[in-house]
Amino acid sequence: MAQQGGVDSFGGAIRSCWTKYATFKGRANRCEYWYWVLFTAIFAWIPFIGEIASLVFLVPSLAVVVRRLHDIGKSGWWYLFVLIPIVGWILLIVWFCTASQEGENKYGPNPNTLS
Repeated sequence: MAQQGGVDSFGGAIRSCWTKYATFKGRANRCEYWYWVLFTAIFAWIPFIGEIASLVFLVPSLAVVVRRLHDIGKSGWWYLFVLIPIVGWILLIVWFCTASQEGENKYGPNPNTLS
């Protein structure tokens, strides 16, 4: 099912993340986040290029994580749970899989319904 203005394609998600390279405000839907994860994972498997890509992708990856947490109504500071082995990672994965908060929240309008 196509979204109405949100990012719902691989190319659209990658374009959005590069456009919002260091934008920590706003919201990112599940498609944008998971397509970005797929994109970075592909580069991570390429010998030597993976290490360089990890550095290049660091800021946009942090930005999309923060925007994804904003999308479910959480502060970006919750990402620090990644420092808690296993339990923190599981909690973050569950949050990253959670549907967008309906309507507008304090971080902006729902990215799935933007026109």
